[in-house]
Amino acid sequence: MMLLKELKLEADMMESLPPSLTGMLCNLLPVCRESSGAASSMQWSVARKPKGVSARGPSPGFDPATRYIREGEWTCAPVPPAVADRTVEITGPAERKMIINALNSGAKVFMADFEDALSPSWENLMRGQVNLKDAVDGTITFHDKARNRVYKLNNQTAKLFVRPRGWHLPEAHILIDGEPATGCLVDFGLYFYHNHAAFRRTQGAGLGPFFYLPKMENSREAKLWNCVFEKAEKTAGIERGSIRATVLIETLPAVFQMNEILYELRDHSVGLNCGRWDYIFSYVKTFQAHRDRLLPDRVQVGMTQHFMKSYSDLLIWTCHRRGVHAMGGMAAQIPIRDDPEANNAALELVRKDKLREVRAGHDGTWAAHPGLVPVCMEVFSNNMGDTPNQIQSMKREDASAITEEDLLQRPRGSRSLDGLRLNTRVGIQYLAAWLTGAGSVPLYNLMEDAATAEISRVQNWQWLKYGAELDGDGLGVKVNNDLFGKVVEEEMCRIEREAGREKFRRGMYKEACKIFARQCTASTLDDFLTLNAYNNIVIHHPTGSSSRL
Repeated sequence: MMLLKELKLEADMMESLPPSLTGMLCNLLPVCRESSGAASSMQWSVARKPKGVSARGPSPGFDPATRYIREGEWTCAPVPPAVADRTVEITGPAERKMIINALNSGAKVFMADFEDALSPSWENLMRGQVNLKDAVDGTITFHDKARNRVYKLNNQTAKLFVRPRGWHLPEAHILIDGEPATGCLVDFGLYFYHNHAAFRRTQGAGLGPFFYLPKMENSREAKLWNCVFEKAEKTAGIERGSIRATVLIETLPAVFQMNEILYELRDHSVGLNCGRWDYIFSYVKTFQAHRDRLLPDRVQVGMTQHFMKSYSDLLIWTCHRRGVHAMGGMAAQIPIRDDPEANNAALELVRKDKLREVRAGHDGTWAAHPGLVPVCMEVFSNNMGDTPNQIQSMKREDASAITEEDLLQRPRGSRSLDGLRLNTRVGIQYLAAWLTGAGSVPLYNLMEDAATAEISRVQNWQWLKYGAELDGDGLGVKVNNDLFGKVVEEEMCRIEREAGREKFRRGMYKEACKIFARQCTASTLDDFLTLNAYNNIVIHHPTGSSSRL
């Protein structure tokens, strides 16, 4: 076993962390290194298989070496009764008011997010941990001074899941042998330590805590998480299999290893989720060397595209065959209170999307705003009746015939200057908010998180690299650096008009513009926008000097 030579924490953390917690962190943080040879998230990213496939190389596909797992007759551990019904799940950052509103929303589950919906400044992360501890204890309140209103929990609340950061994201305030710790292990370790006993007593009916696991690319990462869970359970003295997790299938490589991922986590799994926005982002990243894989405008890449429908159908069949939940995707709409007609149109789009999901066999779905929960709940309840899920009733054996070609079919549609403008405007505004501490950002009647910014960035990069023709609006022009530079300039002017001069001046729009434009025009595609921008978070949110533990 590899030993931790040196663990450093920020000076202001030293007095606040009890010895038993630092002991748990010392047990968990080296797990990544022991299992992969990587001491930190940075080294883990390098240790991963290459993200893209070469222009002449083989496309992603099912691994012949693990065929025995895909064809074997096995199931995951039974779904805990406490979370048998997950028909509607609401998601959002681990912010105090958001937590209360989400737990009170009427949804069955609230996923508190330390990943795409949270800007990972040290303050946000630590406040999030405090907020979640208060939520699990049932004592959380929030005083909105502007409205002179006090928020507190109802008697009946949603079940709590927590999503830590992905393996690729570092935690710069904790050092292991001089390297930043892996962010997801810090998030998991702090939450588990403070809450496992109370959660099992008040929410999990003897099981838990419950988690969502993001950005997974293969079953090796699932095996690593399983090792983390077993170490945590052993350290806490609770039964093996107490911790349960749902894996987001939001990368193209992972769709070919869904059985393998569930197999590695079979004692700790409660299902898979269609992380569809990041999945599109991953499609571009995987085929970044292929000029014949240009995406149309991102608004055209919906779940009716053949490769997206195939991914969803295969996920449902795989999950139900293994006895766990198959969760649907996000409804990102925000109620439009000042325009009833537009609001009704938006809600109708949500209904259609959720009707597609429940009829396909999904056991539940995601909503970004409490106002969408009743709409989603109505659709699922009307089509599922009194059953808590469709694991037994919708086996989807027809999806067993889905092939690699189905999962890789090129998306169809057109590209437009408006699409380039929208990508640029949304990407810059989201990143500006992220740099100032906001990870969940309302833009143009949608609640956006990092996944939208990533799609916007990689699509711009792809169009620029291959000189994509804008064939959707009759212009016929090709995307190049000159056109992009003009679009950036014009969209910055529009952002300033929409935000107002004073907000624009005080914000970090210019810094965001530089980062976004640099990544869109880079010769090679950066893996993650947030990984590249993380140093700006550390710079703009400085804390005390490190000290040895």
